[in-house]
Amino acid sequence: MKYVYERNVPMKTRDGVTLYANVWRPLEGQAPTLLMRTPYNKEAAFLVGGPANVIPSLLGFVNAGYAVVLQDVRGTYESDGDFTPLVDESTDGQDTVAWILEQDWSNGSIGTYGGSYMGMTQWALATADTPGLRAIAPAVASAEWYSGLLYPGGAMTLSNVTLWNAMMYAADEQRGLQRGETSDPSSLMRLGGALMDPLSLNDATPVADLPVHGKGRWFDDWLANADFNDYWRTVDWSARIGDLTVPVLASTGWYDLKVHGQAADFVRVRTEAGSQQAREESRLVIGPWDHTNLTGQYPDRYFGLQAAGDLSQSHVEFFDQFLRDEPPATPAPRVRIFVMGIDQWRDETDWPLTDTQYTDYHLASGGAANTRDGDGALVLDAPADEGQDDFTYDPRDPVPTAGGALLPSVPGLVGPVDQRVVDHRQDVLCYASPVLDEPVEVTGFVELKVFVSSTAVDTDITAKLVDVFPDGKAINLCDGVLRLRYRDDLSKPELMTPGEVYEVTVPMSVTSNVFLPGHRIRLDISSSNFPHYDRNSNTGGTISSEALDDMVVADNTVHHGGARPSRLVLPIIAR
Repeated sequence: MKYVYERNVPMKTRDGVTLYANVWRPLEGQAPTLLMRTPYNKEAAFLVGGPANVIPSLLGFVNAGYAVVLQDVRGTYESDGDFTPLVDESTDGQDTVAWILEQDWSNGSIGTYGGSYMGMTQWALATADTPGLRAIAPAVASAEWYSGLLYPGGAMTLSNVTLWNAMMYAADEQRGLQRGETSDPSSLMRLGGALMDPLSLNDATPVADLPVHGKGRWFDDWLANADFNDYWRTVDWSARIGDLTVPVLASTGWYDLKVHGQAADFVRVRTEAGSQQAREESRLVIGPWDHTNLTGQYPDRYFGLQAAGDLSQSHVEFFDQFLRDEPPATPAPRVRIFVMGIDQWRDETDWPLTDTQYTDYHLASGGAANTRDGDGALVLDAPADEGQDDFTYDPRDPVPTAGGALLPSVPGLVGPVDQRVVDHRQDVLCYASPVLDEPVEVTGFVELKVFVSSTAVDTDITAKLVDVFPDGKAINLCDGVLRLRYRDDLSKPELMTPGEVYEVTVPMSVTSNVFLPGHRIRLDISSSNFPHYDRNSNTGGTISSEALDDMVVADNTVHHGGARPSRLVLPIIAR
């Protein structure tokens, strides 16, 4: 279609704030419209999308006959008002959709797309009453902000939080200078310098006094609300999925920091959504990707040519079906996953997979599971005898992050990484299966049920699922953390009694991997994964307010066997 491109088109919200959008619309006639609302600058090159991008191709949508609206959310770039993460996205999104419906080039059918924050704006919109909205396509985005992104298991995702806030604060400072609201560039220069080396932001303690972030912004609120409380409930759209009536196309990666939340969201959509269409027609796609990289290529692991992602075609077909009532000739699968190990795409009828067999792999040892060379074992038969493994966690010397689902996307920090860089440490317990004679597929939600004790009143338990290759290479698949003050309830912290043994559950996210013959399944346990998660001070105090000198050492124990059957629960697929 021939189209008109208009920059900085204004619209008014219900409270009188002007938001600005770039609009691609048909030169003549009407078209269905796709909306993306972003805090990252509607002019940004990456929002054009395309291959290996979490954003589908904008020109692909236009060439397929869609009008496209890209809008700066409130308080960012060209749009007026003040930006507070997520707070205004539901009502501002509704007002934007209402504005689109009033345009003579709109045919009344609207869909939304976009990744990360742009995905969360879609959940805010779709769980509200929004006439005209027909479908949403959030990528690398969960419907829940607290445990789905910022405080999984009660531990703060430090490297993500410091990076994102520095980035957003820098954009806000630049906006203030451009608008003449400030004439002092020092804060922008400080933030810009920090973004040149974002990992250095994680070294400062107390975290609450991080100089580059300053005071009086939402970072302070996040730290002041470390528990799951009403502050977070107001932007928890996972609790409102029962109000969702439109189908969802959810796309993410096994190493995306929101994959656990997004997979859980899909389960809720399938079981709780408010219409049969939403429950039956929603789709889930998970590839071997992280939050920003859809190539499937990492320094320690390459998943092959098929791994590279391009979300454009799947999005066009999805929107054609629900905005134009033109389903594809071949129905799209409800679930499409990339199975690592065999490095192949596979279509499934549901998530979790219908033939999942949750299987306990019990922890065992002779008391020396420390390091990859220790005697820790994973066994299918529960050991009759009780045993334990001890390690010391020192917040001044945390286990460095080596791979996983996090930001920033730095090689060696994110995605699949050879664990030999950390599994030699005495504060890493390794429990490995015998060498496999047959392939074992693990696809689904993974968790650790473990009996622990500590000399401290609070500490963390981290858990990591690892694929050990015949040559000794050990590739992480998924991981999780539990801050033990939140062992019973993320809303109600309760300190431990030193020396008392507690049974706790550590959610370890999701994965899909075939452990091939000659490989071993391994579980790594520790009490730190820094800077992916902030370090626990072990004092039971307000961690974000404590300096390194305030923190104390914890001697932690994993108990197993007998009456304390610690076990790794794996979703086994036997086909």
